[in-house]
Amino acid sequence: MEAQVKPIIHVVPAKGLAGLKENWQSDLLSGFLVSLIALPLSLGIASASNFPPIMGVLTAIVGGLIVAFFAGSEPTIKGPAAGLIVIVAGCVEELGKGDLELGWKLTLGVIIAAGVLQVVMGMLKVAKLADFFPLSAVHGMLAAIGIIIMSKQIHLAVGIAPSELKGKEPLELLAMVPHSLSHMEWHVAVIGLVSLIILFSWPTIKSKAIKQVPPALVVLVVAIALGLYFHLSDTKLYSAIKPLVNPGEFKLSYNANFGAWSGDMLPVALKYLAMFTIIGSLESLLTGKAIDLLDPYKRKSNLSKDLTAVGIGNMVSATLGGLPMISEVARSSANLTNGGKTRWANFFHGGFLLLFVVALVPLIKLVPVAALAAILIAVGFRLAAPKEFRHMRHIGAEQLIVFVITIIATLATDLLIGIAVGIAAKFVIQLALGLPVKYLFNPQQELVSEGSHHTLTITGAAVFTNYLSIKKQLDTIPQEAGQHVTVDLHQARFVDHTVMENLHNYERDFQLAGGEFHVINLDEHQPMSTHPLAARRKKMAI
Repeated sequence: MEAQVKPIIHVVPAKGLAGLKENWQSDLLSGFLVSLIALPLSLGIASASNFPPIMGVLTAIVGGLIVAFFAGSEPTIKGPAAGLIVIVAGCVEELGKGDLELGWKLTLGVIIAAGVLQVVMGMLKVAKLADFFPLSAVHGMLAAIGIIIMSKQIHLAVGIAPSELKGKEPLELLAMVPHSLSHMEWHVAVIGLVSLIILFSWPTIKSKAIKQVPPALVVLVVAIALGLYFHLSDTKLYSAIKPLVNPGEFKLSYNANFGAWSGDMLPVALKYLAMFTIIGSLESLLTGKAIDLLDPYKRKSNLSKDLTAVGIGNMVSATLGGLPMISEVARSSANLTNGGKTRWANFFHGGFLLLFVVALVPLIKLVPVAALAAILIAVGFRLAAPKEFRHMRHIGAEQLIVFVITIIATLATDLLIGIAVGIAAKFVIQLALGLPVKYLFNPQQELVSEGSHHTLTITGAAVFTNYLSIKKQLDTIPQEAGQHVTVDLHQARFVDHTVMENLHNYERDFQLAGGEFHVINLDEHQPMSTHPLAARRKKMAI
């Protein structure tokens, strides 16, 4: 299992004020470009979450101007997440019982409580628990979120009145698609279709200069022009569907209501508290790990510190009326692509967004709802794209099964139940493949260290349920030059994909630090597919 390690860039950017002085030009430019991506996304995410659209931008502003100073990661961008739309919208609807204004304010009280829990979790350094979740179930949950997002936004993109969608579950919304297409408002549908064409064709453009322009920004410009041409602001023509965004008022005032923490609403508040805390934290931590792999300077995030920072951001954001935030993967990767080097890029991105909402609110009021719906359809499609299914199948048939089961369970129930069913499916499949029950939580391992040489021998099994025990042993070995680590899996009866992926990441980290890391004696194991990190089991009978 040889890691493909890119050359190390040795001159790591300075931190703090020294980093600002050294890299302000590149961080300023990247922050500006990322803010152009964040503006339409933040408006769309908030609108789809049943929040005033301007509050999505406020969330990103807090994520940049405040959270940047507490973050445990230099290149990540903090802001509202499409992956939390389903939870936020559901919370507003259930707590508000038809009154979206009340539901918004009650939801803010739940988000503040979730932020407190995230701060505590970060201080207790529980970020490592994210490694417990099997990757196929996590990706299945994200794909389900993508499908749920698309199931509602398709209707808004063709001019169906939001009132017709209220109270409907994702499967019902999907079943409504033919009806909505046959009853579309064609002016709105044209804007939605043109927006989708721009979003999906933009990656095929060969000009590097043109591709530097965020496609979502192009969508806003074109959609506003079409909206003016079609007179979407004429309330007599479009009174039923309200085709233009009502961004709400941008002001810094206290909006939270803690009324959901008593009476018959308490069970609902507790359910969404768990969702905000678990799903939001998991998404943020996974983003931090993903961005570490993309960072050209190969810096390692302090994920516990970053989780605390996100919790602080959620408390501040929700106090002012904003959405929950995470370290967002698309904007963070765009930051690296645009040359962002330090946390000041996140700060500048928040600053530019503040300027936008102060100066451009009249323009934001001209944005068609169909344009934001198209942007979210594109986001949802990326989460649930056919390539995700092909990727899971490439890793192994058992991974695809868990992936699909998680999607179906999430669509039929909710996110917490969905990922729980996915984890249960992973359990059952591994037991069916011959994993002895006694190894589920006990890998039966031994670490022998002689100076700078370390050998970890696993004689039971290495699977996602016992990986935290394996990780604990590996984390006792310093990742520095001259360290030699060998993981011997000769006697391991079963090694799953999650462990293979994590060992691969350890291999990369040790090699980047100047050490060596080798996984040996897998030749007697039968891989579940041709993928190099596929699950493996002993060829001999168990």
